[in-house]
Amino acid sequence: MPVLSDVISALDTLWPRERAEEWDAVGPVCGDPDAEVRRVMFAVDPVQGVVDEAVAIGADLLVTHHPLYLRGTTTVSADTFKGRVVHTLIRNGVALHVAHTNADRADPGVSDALAGALDLRVTGPLVPDPTDPQGRRGLGRLCELDRPLPLGEFTALVAARLPVTAQGVRSAGPPDKPIRTVAVCGGSGDGLFDRVRAAGVDAYVTADLRHHPVSEAREHAGDLALVDAAHWATEWPWCALAAAQLDTVSEREGWGLRTHVSHRVTDPWITHHPSLSSSEGAPN
Repeated sequence: MPVLSDVISALDTLWPRERAEEWDAVGPVCGDPDAEVRRVMFAVDPVQGVVDEAVAIGADLLVTHHPLYLRGTTTVSADTFKGRVVHTLIRNGVALHVAHTNADRADPGVSDALAGALDLRVTGPLVPDPTDPQGRRGLGRLCELDRPLPLGEFTALVAARLPVTAQGVRSAGPPDKPIRTVAVCGGSGDGLFDRVRAAGVDAYVTADLRHHPVSEAREHAGDLALVDAAHWATEWPWCALAAAQLDTVSEREGWGLRTHVSHRVTDPWITHHPSLSSSEGAPN
């Protein structure tokens, strides 16, 4: 049976910490390096509900995509949300490890998992990692559909393949526009619009798209269709990919680890009410 330091070493091989963005906070958050690890749970967010689930299933290690302390802290007092998370983890012997932008850049990584969930064929990274001589690592992915779909149908496919959230999936562009080439980026992706335009794809699938960047992107590249899904939903497929990668390591090393993917929806939006179809309240 491996100890935590063995498993952390394997995770660092899959998602090297040095490939994370400088502002990021990745790697171990808490845990005894000499503690045995039998069960590992994967999730997007290190929130209390996820931590309680890890405790309930008997996990020894929780691996999340999002950091617990991205901007640092001066306290882990249990009267704060994050401090309570730390206390729950330590009290129950559960370690926490974060793989964030290092998992985004990985091959395969977060955007590969998103592309796989949408049945897209990956042709390369959207923003190649200059340190990768094979040109496979990097942010986002460029993809192709096996056959063109109208934007309306493609948007419906995205909605059907990703987990259900209150936001759902929305698109910008003519519903009948043919979609064959697609860029994807798990998580917030409006900072990559210049790269998407340069790639000349038909559509871009990402999350957290804001009014002004979307408006400008549509004006600059009016033929580019945009598909916006919930942040959590675009990154959750990575959890299954990551668990499968660790399973491969465990089988090779003879560890006998058991992995579990949390299906708890941690998207913060709870309800969604479509706008009324009447003109009441609309500006003149």
